[in-house]
Parts: sequence; C-alpha cells; structure tokens
Amino acid sequence: MRRIYFLVPNIDVTRKIVDELLLARIEERHIHVIAKRGTPLEDLPEASLLQKSDFVPAVQQGLAVGGSTGALAGLVAVALPPASTVIAGGVLLAGALAGAGIGAWISGMVGMSVGNRRIKEFEEAIEAGHMLVLADVPAARVEEIEERVKQHIPEVEVESTEPRVPAFP
Repeated sequence: MRRIYFLVPNIDVTRKIVDELLLARIEERHIHVIAKRGTPLEDLPEASLLQKSDFVPAVQQGLAVGGSTGALAGLVAVALPPASTVIAGGVLLAGALAGAGIGAWISGMVGMSVGNRRIKEFEEAIEAGHMLVLADVPAARVEEIEERVKQHIPEVEVESTEPRVPAFP
C-alpha cells in the first residue's frame, strides 16, 4: 500500500474527492482527512491519532535500536565469566527481545506526542483552511487513482506519495 496526499481547497472539493475514492473501491478505512482544528468534517473520515502522530515510524525505530542494544547487552552478558555456553543463546535472545520490546514501547510513547513528519510540510496550508486527504491505495493503482481524481476535480494536486504504509494502522 502507498499513501497519497491530496491538498484540497475546501470541504466541498474534499467531499468530491472522498466520493471519487469510494467509487474507485478504496475502502473508507483507508481514507483520512486532516483539517484545521475546529473545522467540522461532518461525514468525512477524520484522520486518527495514528495518522496525525509519528507513532508507527517511532515504534519501528525503537524496535531496531532496542533490539540491537539488547542483543549487544546479551553478548556482553555472555562474555562475562559466570555465563556458560548452555545459557548463552537464551541470554542473547532474551536481551534482544527485551531491548526490542522496551525500545518499541518507549519510542512509541514519544512518537504519540510528536506530530507526523510527513504532515508537517502541509501545516501552513492546513492552517490557511485547506484540507489534506490521505488515501492508502495499492501500489499498482496509484497512478490510476491520481488520474481518476484529477479527471473529475482538476483543481486538486497530488502533493506526494509515501513509499509504503504499514498494514496495521
């Protein structure tokens, strides 16, 4: 899946885009709208905290850093004299798993409090009254969806495409 970002001028155009995406068989759970705080979105699918925050990238980074640190700590524990080779694999595995878990948890908490890095570039336009539509579409359909939206609503511009979107948010 790839995430496509459309910056649109007002709520009427946003409704047209969402309708067009639904007609293109993009499920509503894969469409997210971000607007200026206090703007009523009514029946439009509002972006959740997972889309507005840096939670997912932070957890991914925490898993990598924590797992590496835990594995390194496990190797140090194995190198110490009282450790035997029988428990060495268990210590190494436990260190890596504990490090990955703690790293993911801590960085996820930090990521929840930080705004999404990809959305920061659109903040000025959102504060000016524009709306940002995020659509998670299959990679093979990105160009088709872009053309479909542009065909019906010529004033919309595709701002950027995220290379991959995690499956779970």
